[in-house]
Amino acid sequence: MRAVVAGAAGFIGSHLVDRMLEMGWEVVGVDNLLTGSRANLAHLAGHPRFRLVEQDVCRPVEILGPVDRVLHLASAASPVDFSRFPVEILMAGTVGTRNLLELAAAKGARFLLASTSEVYGDPLVHPQPEDYRGNVDPTGPRGCYDEAKRCAEAFTMAYHRTRGVETRIVRIFNTYGPRTRVDDGRVVPNFVLQALRQQPLTVYGDGSQTRSLCYVDDLVSGLLAALESPEPMPFNLGTEQEITVLELARLVRQLSGSTSEITFRPLPPGDPLRRRPDLSRARTLLGWEPRVSLQEGLRRTLDHFRSVLS
Repeated sequence: MRAVVAGAAGFIGSHLVDRMLEMGWEVVGVDNLLTGSRANLAHLAGHPRFRLVEQDVCRPVEILGPVDRVLHLASAASPVDFSRFPVEILMAGTVGTRNLLELAAAKGARFLLASTSEVYGDPLVHPQPEDYRGNVDPTGPRGCYDEAKRCAEAFTMAYHRTRGVETRIVRIFNTYGPRTRVDDGRVVPNFVLQALRQQPLTVYGDGSQTRSLCYVDDLVSGLLAALESPEPMPFNLGTEQEITVLELARLVRQLSGSTSEITFRPLPPGDPLRRRPDLSRARTLLGWEPRVSLQEGLRRTLDHFRSVLS
């Protein structure tokens, strides 16, 4: 099997590349390194079945030779990036999606879109099933990411229905683990970084908002299961274990041995109050569910951040 992975130098993309290589695949990574890092792939230097092409997917992607799978994970995805790279995010979700679908169509390859739970916005239905259409603010600070992914899903289904491209869509919920950017800005890396530096752990709002946190190894297993599934309609991938942000701060502090205080700041506009996927579809059709506990995943993440900060 030969795959093209767009966003290969990113947090999730690099773990996906590792797993594919372990399975004996040949992988061509594509990344413009806007938010991805060569360090995430440094251990693959000289690997006979991997090469990295430094390119923006908003330019046509041309790959010599056969391609069996095209996976689109190319987008800045952290809230801190929404104000820094809003146009780039929109372009990756629209023009980039079209270019990668064109590659898949030309090669007769199966295409997988890494979409997001953000297509649900600040949900009015809980937990969120795949047929929930969302509560999204297109003009808000998160609109560039939310709407780019919604458009990417529409592009994917259009190519599936009218161009005959085999397509798969996964909606990724909060994912964490090693190789998360230190400055990522999301809740787990924020708390881990602050705890290890003995800085106050910053909780926005009163901390009662919830997140469902999936360890990256479990997510990669779900991506590959969806990729090889016959089902073209979206799958939620995440965990049904819901935790409040305040509980998470206390857990990270406990596991890290930190003495940091917990401080509170106003809730940012558009920040969703509840996040938990309905995994019934993935469990039934993919036979997939997460296996790594939150405590174990956080321990591994803490170990990674200690090595980066040392």
